[in-house]
Amino acid sequence: MRITGRRRNMILFILLGVCLVGVAIALNVGWVVLNWRRLAPLALGIPFFILLIVGLVLNTIFLVREVRRNERHDSFINAVTHELKTPITSIRLYLETLQRRQVSEETREEFYRTMLADSDRLLATVEQVLKAGEVGQRSRSQIRIAVDMHALTEECVRTAITRYHLDPASITLHSEGPARPLVVRGDPDDLQTALMNLLGNAVKYSPEKLEAQVSLRLEHDTWVRISVTDQGIGIPPAHLRRIFRRFYRVPTRSVLRTKGTGLGLFLVRTIARQHGGDAFAESAGEGRGATVGLQLPRLLVQTANKEKR
Repeated sequence: MRITGRRRNMILFILLGVCLVGVAIALNVGWVVLNWRRLAPLALGIPFFILLIVGLVLNTIFLVREVRRNERHDSFINAVTHELKTPITSIRLYLETLQRRQVSEETREEFYRTMLADSDRLLATVEQVLKAGEVGQRSRSQIRIAVDMHALTEECVRTAITRYHLDPASITLHSEGPARPLVVRGDPDDLQTALMNLLGNAVKYSPEKLEAQVSLRLEHDTWVRISVTDQGIGIPPAHLRRIFRRFYRVPTRSVLRTKGTGLGLFLVRTIARQHGGDAFAESAGEGRGATVGLQLPRLLVQTANKEKR
């Protein structure tokens, strides 16, 4: 495994911190041995050395975290650059072909379809980056109305099937609604963004064949729980809590081969928390699929009816 310059610096910071802590401990022990009969130097020296050691440890932790954060930021820049450059290059190539060569009407229509798909991909990447910056700068969504999660989830499933050109049977929806009202208070656009990211992740990380189950149910009569389960590449247990961080991508070959910006699940968790809920992820390990979703506080039907009036 090749050690990058930044990782080499991180190892150097850790070693330097350990050495400095060792030196501080040695000085502390020496100070105690030399002044064990004098109370005043001991009373002043021991707290000072403890603060020194704590400062060195905190400084080392801070430096390591900064190095890791910069690594994730660089990975994000590379991923976004690739996500933007690839469709632009593709669209340019097809346009140059149409400009320089005479092609049949059938080929022309195929080129148009491909360019539209590439432009949709380009627009989705730009919107995701802009949305991440928007939701990250606010604590709570300002526009809050009653949102029927059953209807919204059905709409998102239909949109995903159309957007990713899927077989309708590849995504199945299991819902307790509309028999039991599943209503939350929130921003419909933000909630749609979160659901589309969940569905997009299932598609993205099921490279062979998509078999996704979308579950929408009521939990303890107070929470609306939406989850998307796939049979894709899975998530190592050690990374289940980290995948919701900004720019974070699981460092496995199967994941890194898949295109992405590391913002999708960050958006899901941020939107869920802004609506008083949270996101969750479950997986039995690599190659064994995953379940990712969010839960939101339920809005009582009586309250929702009053708001509509």
